[in-house]
Amino acid sequence: MNKLSFKLGVFIFTIIIIVEAILFLFLYTNLATSRVEEVLENLLARGNSHRDVLEKRFDESTLNHVALMESEAESLVVITDENKEVIVNSEPLSPEIQARLDEPLSNVSHSGKVLDEEWRTSQYVATVSPITIEGEKTGYVYMFSPTMAVQRVINQLTNQFLLVGFIALLLTIVAIFILSHFITRPLVRMKKATEGLAEGREQVNLSYKHNDELGQLAQSIVTLSNELERLKQDRKDFLASISHELRTPLTYIKGYSNIASRKEITEEERNHYLGIIKEETEHVTQLVKNLFDLAKMDQNEFSIDKRPVSLCDLLGKVHEKMNPILLEYHLALHITCDGKVIVNVDAERFQQVLLNLLDNAIKHAPPHSNMYMSVQIKDGRVAVTVRDEGEGIPEAELPFIFERLYRVDKSRSREFGGSGLGLSIVKEIVEKHGGEVQARSALGEGTSMTIVLKKEDLLSYE
Repeated sequence: MNKLSFKLGVFIFTIIIIVEAILFLFLYTNLATSRVEEVLENLLARGNSHRDVLEKRFDESTLNHVALMESEAESLVVITDENKEVIVNSEPLSPEIQARLDEPLSNVSHSGKVLDEEWRTSQYVATVSPITIEGEKTGYVYMFSPTMAVQRVINQLTNQFLLVGFIALLLTIVAIFILSHFITRPLVRMKKATEGLAEGREQVNLSYKHNDELGQLAQSIVTLSNELERLKQDRKDFLASISHELRTPLTYIKGYSNIASRKEITEEERNHYLGIIKEETEHVTQLVKNLFDLAKMDQNEFSIDKRPVSLCDLLGKVHEKMNPILLEYHLALHITCDGKVIVNVDAERFQQVLLNLLDNAIKHAPPHSNMYMSVQIKDGRVAVTVRDEGEGIPEAELPFIFERLYRVDKSRSREFGGSGLGLSIVKEIVEKHGGEVQARSALGEGTSMTIVLKKEDLLSYE
């Protein structure tokens, strides 16, 4: 039996039985002792009552009356003189009673004394009450009660405990069965659900709604299922997008290489086609590089080497690199970085971020428009903003622009954007630095991307 319900049931059953056994034994012992003490106290009280009567009137008539009273009861009375010679008894004396009478008495007070309370091995339990008249001991009242009476009481108590124990055992078994079933049934459903997830089945729906640990576990499994389904869909979309991104330039390269190899075309046309092939090759190279960077980020192999860097100098280098493209598209880039700002960043990676943001802005900026790159200090944090005067991004699209392969332009025309990986890389690198990237846009007015570094990365500024 390897089922959890069986193991859980056996475990709970064992614990409960042990606890019940200890409690029942403790209670039984206390009750049994209490009942025996009660019998002995009653026997001693009965003897003291006879003694009180005899102390008032110690004559033959009273003695016979006491003996007659006890002859109708289970107990036996023996009255002796001060020398322990039997005067009267309610029943014939057995050898065991006679032996008890022959034993010497010591330390017997007027309140009486229990002589024998060992009910398990003796035939009788006994008490003695001294008779004192005018300050002198005149005799003794011995009371004997058969231990059968005590044993009968104990047997009744034992039977009651056995009955209660049996009922408790049945109730325990039923309660354990219900409890283990209540606990294990949702666990079995969760087990089947996780097996389904492992086999790649569709989403699971666990109906366990209780707000306890099992409910939280069920909710976690449902959340995991939804997340796996989302990742599965993202993977499909990612592969489809990558296939599209690679197929387009490769088709161009193949087509134009065939055309360029024809003998009948002019040298000018050949150079034109070779230029297109070079452009598409660079596009594929950049795409593969971006994919490689994202893969390293996913595997936590993308390291950041922070060092003190002059932010204004870094912006100047970026401007210098982008200047040929800016001239080609007839764009003007204005940089605002006053003073000397020293930040703790990975210069190469941060430059990659700025280049990606500018490249993205260039794709959406109309010819002869302005672009802006500025540095500000806000609440002790450095903020670098790249702004264009392009067509803007719809507000509904803003939350998704940093997702991989996401494009605002659903037509995927390469005239209006690259592979859709640039902003994803920007977000990953900025977050690796401990910062955040924010996007604001208005249709027809342009878009601004702001990188905000954490306070610790601002080393100094003047």
